[in-house]
Amino acid sequence: MRFRQSIAGRTYQFDGLVDVMAKASPRRSGDQLAGCAAESDAERAAATWVLADIDLSTFLEEQVVPYESDAVTQLILDNHDRGVFASSLAHMTVGDFRDWLLSTAVTDVGGERITAVSDGLTPEMVAATSKIMRNQDLVLASSAVSPTSAFRTTVGLAGRMATRLQPNHPTDDPRGVAAAVLDGLLMGCGDAVIGINPATDSPHATAELLHLLDEIRQRFDIPTQTCVLSHVTTTIDLIEHGAPVDLVFQSIAGTESANTGFGVTIPMLREANEAARALGRGTVGNNVMYLETGQGSALSASAHWGVDGKPVDQQTLEARAYAVARDLDPLLVNTVVGFIGPEYLYDGKQIVRAGLEDHFCGTLLGLPMGVDVCYTNHAEADQNDMDVLLTLLATAGTAFVIAVPGADDVMLGYQSLSFHDILYARHLLGLRAAPEFEQWLMSMNIADDSGRITPRPVTESPLRALDAG
Repeated sequence: MRFRQSIAGRTYQFDGLVDVMAKASPRRSGDQLAGCAAESDAERAAATWVLADIDLSTFLEEQVVPYESDAVTQLILDNHDRGVFASSLAHMTVGDFRDWLLSTAVTDVGGERITAVSDGLTPEMVAATSKIMRNQDLVLASSAVSPTSAFRTTVGLAGRMATRLQPNHPTDDPRGVAAAVLDGLLMGCGDAVIGINPATDSPHATAELLHLLDEIRQRFDIPTQTCVLSHVTTTIDLIEHGAPVDLVFQSIAGTESANTGFGVTIPMLREANEAARALGRGTVGNNVMYLETGQGSALSASAHWGVDGKPVDQQTLEARAYAVARDLDPLLVNTVVGFIGPEYLYDGKQIVRAGLEDHFCGTLLGLPMGVDVCYTNHAEADQNDMDVLLTLLATAGTAFVIAVPGADDVMLGYQSLSFHDILYARHLLGLRAAPEFEQWLMSMNIADDSGRITPRPVTESPLRALDAG
């Protein structure tokens, strides 16, 4: 199907849905690298105009990535709830759906009404809608919806913002990891997960880190979950050998070939999900998967090709990864928004926009969506940009964000958020930690009765034994 739109006496033509979606995307370096971006602001405006008038049903009739050759497309269409779509969405265009979202989000029952249509949406539908929305639209629509999940803490509740405490260390030194854990706990972080990116994917090293984190958790009776971010196959093996696995981590992407590049398949992920659930380690829920995504991952693996061999824009492919996540009913999903580098998101403006898009798309698809608010040192971005994105995401109701000591991940070599940044956002917007974790903070005199962190010297902390040992 060909689409066209005239602006100022010039007619712009677009060769199918893939082309319209790509050229309607806000400017970003990854799409320019892939050769699918609009060549001018006028062409982008024309594509946006066309996209707004496309019926939502078109996304069921015309695929972005072919059904017959891609397991993610098969998952999307096979799991799509045609009944919900027919009763609530089939009569809408992309523009109609945007208008409905914004008018519904401001009502008292907006969250319930938006959640009710989630199963009738495909990732391509929500990606298309995000492309015709301003940043404030993304924030407003996202803020109305609060998908939740639970293991030992409940993540995603309205008025709460959880955190992943990320105690990475360049050599996985136990004392270095423990010091970072102590630092984060004293700042009220770690309610989503205490999760380490290991310096190596060796099963032995991963098992040692799992035992270290589990010992700390049990020693202080901390209501949280721990995770070592090894490959899913390593984690399955460790489960079989009795390691204390709470969550199964895996990076995922929006095409079958990109997931193959990560060394995973959908059946493999389902097997891991079942294995971890069978352990029954959760106390308030049994969501056991922790999944990470990021715009540009498919392009970086040359796995971004769609119908007729056309390149698919990176944001649409990112949204498709959420279909894989949705199938697994995870505890946590986050986009690592600026980690891959300026080849994909060039500067602070592009990173901020991508973070809001990803959070919007994941949330509308029913996921407890978090964001790693971050950038690499060679990107045209700084901590001021991260302040902006954190504030917008916290306003939009993000389920969780990631924090590291001093905002500087010394193992992965990128900039993220600090534990102090979490205190800022929670104080500014009246947000609180996950309820189970907040009660623990109060019981340990780390927080007062309102959930606010109470400053005190480390020597007076009830966790000083962790620092000493």
